[in-house]
Amino acid sequence: MTAELQDRVQAAIDGLVRDGAEVGLQVAVLHRGELVVDAVAGTRDAARSEPVEPDTLFWSASAVKGIASTVAHVLAERGELTYDLRAADVWPEFARHGKDDITLRHVLLHTAGVPAPPYDTTVEQLCDWEHMCAVLADAEPWWPAGTRFGYHAQTFGFLLGEIVRRATGRTIRWWLREAVTEPLGVAGDVHFGVPEPLLGRVAHQHRPPTPRPRPKPGSPADRALPPGLFFDADAANRRDVLTSDIPSIGTMSAGGAARVYGALLGPVDGVRLVEPERLATIAAVTYEGLDEVMNVPSAWAFGFGPHRPPGGAPSRPGSVFGTLGANGSAAYADIDSGVAVAVLRNLFSVDWTAAATVDRLVADAFSG
Repeated sequence: MTAELQDRVQAAIDGLVRDGAEVGLQVAVLHRGELVVDAVAGTRDAARSEPVEPDTLFWSASAVKGIASTVAHVLAERGELTYDLRAADVWPEFARHGKDDITLRHVLLHTAGVPAPPYDTTVEQLCDWEHMCAVLADAEPWWPAGTRFGYHAQTFGFLLGEIVRRATGRTIRWWLREAVTEPLGVAGDVHFGVPEPLLGRVAHQHRPPTPRPRPKPGSPADRALPPGLFFDADAANRRDVLTSDIPSIGTMSAGGAARVYGALLGPVDGVRLVEPERLATIAAVTYEGLDEVMNVPSAWAFGFGPHRPPGGAPSRPGSVFGTLGANGSAAYADIDSGVAVAVLRNLFSVDWTAAATVDRLVADAFSG
């Protein structure tokens, strides 16, 4: 069955590249800790001449948020953090303007009420950790902690990362390697900021035929995604973006991402990141309703989206958890079927057709 699934996925992604719908694709699927799909198609470089390899790294936009959430849950599992830790208790200056009640739980649930950086923030400033933490400490909240839900597109990683740094004395980048990727053997494959020696492995992100539209000027989404931080392929290819610690976005291989999600589900080569009780808590749906920042119907679990890629197979609420990226990347897991999936691409468009195609094939192979 797994050999057939590998062949079916390979044929599907080859077809997407051949038809011009994709430039480069990378897919990895683990089933109960075993790699059952490791497929690549297309090209990775600006000239479209070098093939995608299994170890190619893809800038994956917000698909990396799930990796950042994983670090937080692993630290909670280890007793390094508690979900109800108040940010202000370890980051005193963050308490300004009535933000003293915001906890790690609120950050993971996107209910902290600090969804926007200053509207004039530049990419250069986004790459400056100390600057971003200083402006967020001084920010006025949009709502009292825990009272509303709104996607914290660019602020999530800095809020989470600074709480981790202040509480443990180590950066979230350090913990990613120490507690997650090194034990799993993928320290070179999952990054918030890519080490300089690995930049040669990063796929070039290509512009789509039609750029994605900006949010309506003056809207909450426009404020949360100001013009200077509304990422496109050119921004994703910047050296400073790729190498800086920005845990709301990042770079990884499909194999690395799938191993992380696989180790949340259960043992991968003897490494299990969380116990079953915490896994159920992670995947449980915590919110369904309006996203008051993006102004769209939404649902959220505990640091993850509770759903497959749009157009994928149906699933039981509380079984699927993961995150999607605005460039069409996806990484997620399904408790019921025991599969962990990552689909990464380098045509920068809000299009999860490839991820949905793979998901349907995987769900068909492991249904029942």
